[in-house]
Amino acid sequence: MPESVQEAVRTHLDHGKACLDKGKYDDAIADYDKAIALAPNVATAYTNRGVAYGRKGAFDRAIADYNKAIALAPNVATAYTNRGIAYGKKGAFDCAIADYTKAIALDPNDATVYTIRGDAYGMKSDTDRAIADFDKAIALDPNVAVVYTIRGISYESKGEVDRAIADFNKVLEIDPSDQVAKEGLKRLGVMP
Repeated sequence: MPESVQEAVRTHLDHGKACLDKGKYDDAIADYDKAIALAPNVATAYTNRGVAYGRKGAFDRAIADYNKAIALAPNVATAYTNRGIAYGKKGAFDCAIADYTKAIALDPNDATVYTIRGDAYGMKSDTDRAIADFDKAIALDPNVAVVYTIRGISYESKGEVDRAIADFNKVLEIDPSDQVAKEGLKRLGVMP
């Protein structure tokens, strides 16, 4: 690819990312369209356009872009993670879990993917697997309050009150203003 085309593609990718960050999804999509027209084998353009479509709620279009990105770069975890999120938004939790599992295989140290896979397991009422993923996410990054919150809710749903209380208390250590943890403690008869 000529250097001038590479520069044009980079410009469209950078501008698209700036638009994406500002919530200007249609503008971002237009820039990614231009990048793809110039260089149809750049996986990043499809991945980022998929993010823009996903944020607009166009999950089928997002999934199609992630499919293309995965075909072009099958060892990049981000496209699997993002496609899993799109599947999850559509309620296709088995597909989401499969994508999160692939992303974890490619990048086993990403706490966020364990968290969202755990959430998908929770949506399927597979509480034990959800908790196992939350445990792994906490082991990788112990300072993310939301993981303790959703693990606490999972423990509460299993009737493991002491563990739920411990998680809600941990949330309040990290973020003393967290209302979900306070409400959880109130439900369990403990006043924060």
